Amino acid sequence: MARFHPLKVTDVRRETRDAVVVTLAPSDEHRELFDFTQGQYLTFRRDFDGEELRRSYSICAGRDEGALRVGIKRVDGGAFSTWANENLQPGDEIEAMPPMGRFSTALDPDAARTYLGFAAGSGITPVLSIIKTVLAREPKSRFTLVYANRQINSIMFREELEDLKNLYLGRFAVMHILETEGQEIDLFTGRIDAEKMAGLFKHWIEAEGVDTAFICGPEPMMLTVAQGLRDHGLGDEQIKFELFASSQPGRAKAKAVSRDAVEPGSGTEATVTLDGATRNFQMPRQGETILDAAIANSMDAPYSCKAGVCSTCRCKVLEGEVEMAVNHALEDYEVRAGYVLSCQAYPLSERVVVTYEE
Repeated sequence: MARFHPLKVTDVRRETRDAVVVTLAPSDEHRELFDFTQGQYLTFRRDFDGEELRRSYSICAGRDEGALRVGIKRVDGGAFSTWANENLQPGDEIEAMPPMGRFSTALDPDAARTYLGFAAGSGITPVLSIIKTVLAREPKSRFTLVYANRQINSIMFREELEDLKNLYLGRFAVMHILETEGQEIDLFTGRIDAEKMAGLFKHWIEAEGVDTAFICGPEPMMLTVAQGLRDHGLGDEQIKFELFASSQPGRAKAKAVSRDAVEPGSGTEATVTLDGATRNFQMPRQGETILDAAIANSMDAPYSCKAGVCSTCRCKVLEGEVEMAVNHALEDYEVRAGYVLSCQAYPLSERVVVTYEE
């Protein structure tokens, strides 16, 4: 089970007015634990006035750069992101879990694929890692990025993206869409909506040849882009999402009903396996998730967002029934195999057995 380990801050670079890129170094003892796959994220924790906060930030480095970097954009009112932007310095230590996440696809050095990426704002961080790694490890493949921002001075990694265009001539293309600044081509001004998606596919992007598309950004934009991709022939298996914030319910559209569930409000006998140890305890049927119940019973269960979007708290139900209130992280095949997000999982049956070991 993933646990927190100290990382040394070796560099903090100001990327935009409200974003920094932080370079981190694990100890020799933990170096292998922090070997990452493109598109993964790190979960950090820090104590703020006696309260532990956990936040996830995507790795923006490519796999072949020999460095571990994350981009952290300041969020209004965000304690962690404000601290990172204003106070974090080289030489500091910060605790993080090893890399997690499945926002990627397997690479083949002999493949000649066409990739498409849509990113908005700080959503570029995992997509940048994917771009760098794909271009380096699949020399016959091409990547097109559509990157939306409010204005030109808010574009993260602008110079780095231009350098990649020059390094991989003919294989990497970038289209910048700016919400509040006019551009020579009207299509590249404004927000990404259904009309703009149709225009992009009509004039700039050949949907028929796209093998995989990656989307990362605000949820409304992601839903619009995904629908545009489907309208132009891409299947759900070709579309990869990364989401750290949500304004809508996840995949669970209706409340699950169990034929074996006892009267609402009565208790559930829970058995949870974590780090090779199994613990039994009683928990209420309503109002408490499996994650919260495990933590309340002194189990160091993993979590980050507690919003059903990051999959850090993923576990498997071996016995009994649960329902997830929100699921933005697990694929349908994972749910069918019994996996749940414990931060969103509520018991339905008299007995529930779950494990974090699989």
